[in-house]
Amino acid sequence: MKKYNFLLLIGVFCFSPIIANAHVKWFTELEPEKVSIEQILSREFIVLSLIIALFLALLSQFIPQLMKIPGVATIDMKLDEYRKYSRYILQYGTAASFILQVVNRTMFAPEFTIHHSWQTAIMWAIIVLLLIPYHVTTKLAALAMLGLFLYIWSYSGWFHMLDYGFYLAIIGVLLVGRTKLETAGFPFLYLGTGLSLSWVAVEKWVYPFMTIDIIQRHNVPTFGFPPDLFVVLSAFIEFVVGYLLVVGILNRVLAVVVTILFILTTTIFGYTEVVGHAMIHIVLLIFIIEGVSFYHPPVKMHKNRMDQMIFVFLNFLFVLSTFLLIYYRFA
Repeated sequence: MKKYNFLLLIGVFCFSPIIANAHVKWFTELEPEKVSIEQILSREFIVLSLIIALFLALLSQFIPQLMKIPGVATIDMKLDEYRKYSRYILQYGTAASFILQVVNRTMFAPEFTIHHSWQTAIMWAIIVLLLIPYHVTTKLAALAMLGLFLYIWSYSGWFHMLDYGFYLAIIGVLLVGRTKLETAGFPFLYLGTGLSLSWVAVEKWVYPFMTIDIIQRHNVPTFGFPPDLFVVLSAFIEFVVGYLLVVGILNRVLAVVVTILFILTTTIFGYTEVVGHAMIHIVLLIFIIEGVSFYHPPVKMHKNRMDQMIFVFLNFLFVLSTFLLIYYRFA
């Protein structure tokens, strides 16, 4: 177990710069150039897909063993005590994230620049409404966020805005607070965030030259891998993180790891990285606190261990193929 943990730790930190490219369009001026599907479905891509699917299937059975590690159960119980603050963290954390954005003259992401005074007014209105500790004003803020998001959607297109689908999940959680649907809010947040991370990862396979440009422009180390293979690996890591959040495996561990990685990437990309990923940090903090306490992971639909392994193996390949084909078709 110690050897396994050591190897895992080395792997995580070796590939820490990978996640820096989460939104490659923020950091490159290169025009998107879609490669052929034959180039994407290379031998390396197919072999990696099968190996990762098998690894995830085995991983789903090792999770219960983690709770037997000394101190893990104690930390788990301690984090449970903070669950009552999750909604407040999301509410005020969203306000803090929006403050960073409006000061930077952007909305939701660094690529959506504020051009009109009414956009600034709405952003500040959302912030003020979120800071008022009353559930009605929180819902009004959520509705204002939805209106602004749909406005950006109207000129950016639905395909582009799928990168930021997790904002719809955040809006949903804020809207259903103190209603009969309140318990469905955070599971929707898990689903929305996981799918967004996986969706963004596909961009690296379809437009690899954009990521390669970032690697060369910012001198990102590839640890001996050729840049094109490094891009494939980085996309797989990001896709797997999103997938694991959706299926409910290693949620707290993943949230901690991804948070550390995003913090490390600020040393490469600076303030743009801070503004762009501030909202994701808030969501990950909630995942660290909540774990899967309220979330019934899809993998738990199967009681038998072998059934769970088969489900994870085949489901990963299905989700991977679906995301890749849909992205490639509409890119």
